Parts: sequence; structure tokens; C-alpha cells
Amino acid sequence: MRTTTKVWLIIAASLVLIGCIIFGGVMSMLKWDFTKLSTVKYETNDYEINQAYKNISIVTDTADVVLVPSQNSKSSVVCCEQKNMRHSVTVKDGTLKIEVVDTRKWYEHIGINFGGPKITVSIPQGEYAALSVKSSTGDVEIPKDFKFKSIDILESTGDVTSYACASEDIKIKTSTGDICVENVSANTLDLSVSTGRITVSNVACEGDVKIDVSTGKTNMTNIACKNATSNGNTGDILLNNVIAAEKISVKRSTGDVKFDDSDAAEIFVKTNTGHITGTLLSEKVFIAQTDTGRVDVPKTTNGGKCEVSTDTGNVKLKIR
Repeated sequence: MRTTTKVWLIIAASLVLIGCIIFGGVMSMLKWDFTKLSTVKYETNDYEINQAYKNISIVTDTADVVLVPSQNSKSSVVCCEQKNMRHSVTVKDGTLKIEVVDTRKWYEHIGINFGGPKITVSIPQGEYAALSVKSSTGDVEIPKDFKFKSIDILESTGDVTSYACASEDIKIKTSTGDICVENVSANTLDLSVSTGRITVSNVACEGDVKIDVSTGKTNMTNIACKNATSNGNTGDILLNNVIAAEKISVKRSTGDVKFDDSDAAEIFVKTNTGHITGTLLSEKVFIAQTDTGRVDVPKTTNGGKCEVSTDTGNVKLKIR
């Protein structure tokens, strides 16, 4: 190795060592609290709502959204937000509107941020009309203390957890993030995620349950509905005690489909790569096919149609 190369390596190593010592000294002074390195400053603003409203509309960018039951009959909104990215809180035409107002300069989008904004909506327990939430990056939490006429949540990146019922439709869509819906009733339930897990349990729908996922697992437990439909590209799906009055339809490109004591008048399953297994609750006329794998289904001749097929995988179904 040349002498010049050795010198430069020694200098580089020395600079790295000096940098580590300086960083360690600074963090020691900050008691290793990385949040103190943040260049983004937050403030907390409290808004009290005095006007009557039935609808709730929230439009934000990066804030988490949480609904909580108020301790009294009053409504309020608490926003932990950036100083140049505050939220306006108004009531107009019977709608509580919370909207982000971004006044940041272009250079203020660059910085170190270890925290995150949050919107806490405190409202009395009871029934409301429409709930609409639109967010780019942030989680959404809706507790069981409320019931809405309809729920519509649109996310780009973030998890959504909802325990609230709706007399009409519940629609939740996120590009990247998990969706969890539990202990609810609705007319229809429509869940969609590009990359993430969908968990649905203890749900009763007069109409249809529709679940779409590009990449991620789907877990459906204790579901009663008219029709249950799930389309996806990559990911397993478990149907545990899913009872559809008319039809269960599942399509996957890659993923296993498992039934655990589920049933419908008719069942249709198509997966390219994956196994189709499990137990049904009533007799079916089975039409089962696999290109590479084994088929093991009851030889019953009564009941509705159960048409299942996979290109690569086994088909093994039985009647409980």
C-alpha cells in the first residue's frame, strides 16, 4: 500500500473517531434524548366548540387523529402541531371541520423530526351523521363510544383502528398501513390496503363485506353478512366463522386460503399459488381443481356450489 494512501486512511479514521467523540459528548449533555435534536418545533392549541354539529370532517397531512369521549357535554379539539402548519377548527353548515393550514416555506420542509403532530377530538358519546377523515401520514383511532351514519377514512401511510358502528357504510382505505375493525355493525363494510394487514372481527353487516389487499395478510373472524368478497395479489387469508347468506368469493395470486367453520350458500375460491384448506358447515357440491397438488374434498351431492381452484397447491376441505 502506498504511503499516501496510508496517510489518507489514518486521517479519515481520525476524523471519524473525532466525530464519534463529539457526538457522544453532545448526546451525554442532552442525556441521550434524541428528541432534543429535532429542528421542528411544536405547539399545543386547544379549541372549544360551542356550535351544534352532526358531521365531522378532518383533513390533515401528517397528524395522528384520535377521537375520545369527552368528560362532559362539551366538545373540544386539541392540536399538537407545527407552528407553521396549524389546523383551523370551525363549525359550518352542521359540520365540525378540522383542516390543516400549511404556511411553511420550502426550506422548512427540510429538517430533523423525532416527534409527530396529533389531533385529539373530544366529543360527547352518542350518535353522529358522517365521519370523514383524510390524511397523508398518520394513524387514525375511532373508539367504540360513538356511532355514525357513515364512516369514510382515506389514508396514504398510516394505521387505522376503528371500533365504531355505522347505520350505513364503513369505508376505509390506506396505501401503506394496517387496518383493524372490531366489534362493529354496519350496512356495508369496504376495506382496502395496498401494503399492510387487515384484521376484521365480530362484525355484523346487513349488506356486503368487501376486502381488497395487494400485499398483506387478511384475518376475518366472526363475520355475518350477505356477501363476503376478498381480492388480493399476495397474502394469506383466514376465514374463521365467516357466515355469508349468499356468497363467499376469494381471489389471490399468491397466498393460502383457509376456512375455519365458515359457510355460505355458494363459495368461489381462486388462487394461483397457494393451498385451499379448512372446514365448512354444510354440504356442498364441490368442483375442485389443482394443476400441481392434491385434491381431497367430500363426495357430497347436495347443497350449494363450492368451486375452488389453484394452479400450485393442495385443495383439502371437509364438512364439520
